[in-house]
This record gives sequence, structure tokens and C-alpha cells, in this order.
Amino acid sequence: MLKVITAVSEWKVKEAKVQFSQLCYLCTEEWRCKNLTENKPRILIVEDDENIRKTLENILQQKGYETDTAKTGREAEQKTKSKVYNLALVDIKLPDMDGTQLLSKLHESAPKMMKIMVTGYPSLENAMEALNQGADAYVTKPVKPAKLLALIEEKLEKQSQAEKMTENKVTDWIKTRARQLEDEDSA
Repeated sequence: MLKVITAVSEWKVKEAKVQFSQLCYLCTEEWRCKNLTENKPRILIVEDDENIRKTLENILQQKGYETDTAKTGREAEQKTKSKVYNLALVDIKLPDMDGTQLLSKLHESAPKMMKIMVTGYPSLENAMEALNQGADAYVTKPVKPAKLLALIEEKLEKQSQAEKMTENKVTDWIKTRARQLEDEDSA
């Protein structure tokens, strides 16, 4: 009977170690995949004015960002459902909805995506509404490219730090849980 219990305990420890190593492998693979895209963050530009949209797209592509554009809020919603973006630049006045409405929808569907509200209609009310609806920053038109690029870098760095903290917490939890399983089996 003792041999059976010992064999079952050893099997549980081995199984826990296998599961742990599989989880570590998956985390490593996810990290590698994410690392490939981290070198070139993906930015969604939501702007109905074609000249502004193309100018922002050119500036961001020249700085090494992967860009995608949307002319309407609905188009932006659909794109965020099929692709993952690191950041979105959202105009406050869109043909089909207010930019703050879109912010709220994007915050629900892609909470980790950074969102910067861009407006040609600056007011305290607009700024407060944008921030309350999930904007991570608020800038006014005409946007100075250097200022916008610095803000984008700051928000992407903040996003990267938050992801690293989450990854570290998951890794720590997995290691702790594996030790707990080993302790349970040795008891």
C-alpha cells in the first residue's frame, strides 16, 4: 500500500513538473511571438480627414511603426476585433460617432491598448470626457510631430512595463504553485 501511495505521489510530482514545463514553454513562446511585434508596435489611426490621416501614417511609418487606418468609428471597432493594436490615435469628431463614444467601446474590447484622443476642438469638457472614457492622453490639433512621437513612445513604454509586471507575476505564481504541489506530495 505504501508503495502505491509513493508511486502516486511521485506521479503527481512528475505530472506537476510536466505541466509546469509546458506552461513555461507556452509563456516563452508567447513572449517570443510578442517580442517579434514589440520591435514594431502596431498603431491604429482613427481620423476622417484624409490629409491628416495620411500625414500621421507617413510620420509613424518613417519612425518604424506599423500603422493601420480607419475613417469611421465603426471601421475602427471592426479592425480592433480582428487585429491587436498597441495604440490608437482617435479623432474626437468622426462622421458616425463621437470619438469619446469610440474610446468607451475600445476600452471594453481592447483594455490594454493605449488610446490617445486627438482633437481640433479643445475644451476642458472634451478633455475630461475623453479621460473618463479611457483615453490615456489628450492632444490638440495641429499636432506637433515631435511632441506626438514623444507621447507615443511614453505610452508604449508604460504599456511594455505593465506587460512585464504581469508576466513576472504569472511566472512567480506558477513557480509557487509548483512548489506547493511538490510539498503536498512529499507530505
